[in-house]
Amino acid sequence: MKQYNQKRVRLTLLVALLCAVGIIHAQPPRGPLVVSPQVNADKTVTFRYQAPQAKAVELSAQFEKGPVAMTKDAQGIWSVTVGPVKPDIYPYNFRVDGVSVMDPANVAFFPNERFKASLVDVPGDTPLIHAMRDVPHGSINYEYYPSMEGTTGSLVVYTPPGYDQNTSKKYPVYYLISGTTDTEETFFKVGKTNLILDNLLAEGKVKPMIVVMPYGNIAARVAEQKGGSKPADPTVRDGADAVKRANDFTTDLVSNVIPYVEKSYRAIPNRESRAIGGFSRGGGQTLRAAFNNMDKFAYVCAYSSYLSPQEMDGNFSQIVAKPDQTNKQLKLLWVSVGSDDFLYKGTVEFMDYLKAKKVNYKSLITDGGHTWMNVKTYVAATTPLLFQP
Repeated sequence: MKQYNQKRVRLTLLVALLCAVGIIHAQPPRGPLVVSPQVNADKTVTFRYQAPQAKAVELSAQFEKGPVAMTKDAQGIWSVTVGPVKPDIYPYNFRVDGVSVMDPANVAFFPNERFKASLVDVPGDTPLIHAMRDVPHGSINYEYYPSMEGTTGSLVVYTPPGYDQNTSKKYPVYYLISGTTDTEETFFKVGKTNLILDNLLAEGKVKPMIVVMPYGNIAARVAEQKGGSKPADPTVRDGADAVKRANDFTTDLVSNVIPYVEKSYRAIPNRESRAIGGFSRGGGQTLRAAFNNMDKFAYVCAYSSYLSPQEMDGNFSQIVAKPDQTNKQLKLLWVSVGSDDFLYKGTVEFMDYLKAKKVNYKSLITDGGHTWMNVKTYVAATTPLLFQP
């Protein structure tokens, strides 16, 4: 019996050893620890990427004018230090033998349909408006709602600090729409809208509000959930296809999103307590939704976006035919763009059109291009203007 027990123990140890070996072989090789990105005290940033077999690796970052070559060390880790970089949050990626890839050492990424980038946050010596500060924070909720053609839509919803504690208080709502190929997460994860509002609230500069961030590509969602292929983006910003998709978004927003939000959250259900804004395609959707539903929205914010004079004359003549009435209805019409934005010319033309038609608006022209660095600036500039008496 003793000999049998010894054999049984040896057999158990052998099985355990083989299992351990199997587990070890099942795990991918770890290699050396890669720290990337590394933001240095002097605002330079070091990027690293492990690729021992690669022939060439480059850094592509939105704060650089073009790709930056990286060098490889004896362990097969490519690296480069750039800067100093102006404090902000920037998208970047690596080009490995011509193929664009995210930074596998970085958990922060840019939600987008078409491209995948990582994010680097270069902090300011004084905390920027989007920085995480020691202030009361609101909440981020992911929601699903019944949408068009029997599909299920998705929302990201910000509620302000104290929302869950004071259950009798109701709030105004800002509907905030991302740009072409962005997702419902982009204003949250890249635009840091929740932190901007937390910080502005702590400074007493904004009214507490709910922010609803919907997904803007209805056609893609319907195709995905119905088993079809995602359609290509419209090639003309004010072409028939683009306008139809914008109108579909408006229908979904007015018929599905707003009723769902006002049923599920303590939202004040009147036009004076609703604002709508958006970036790029989302800005075009904003203008079309607002101008088609003047009874629904009193505040309208177009970030890096516009409608052409031809579309305004053809589809929204009621907005400019009676400017006094429009100016009375809209407590805020905001238009902003960067001086290097590829939509700069069209946006300025839109401003000039509004001015000629005597429609009141506020504007901001910043440096820079069609970037989320500018979007954060626009959100911080406009939200203090919303829901004011």
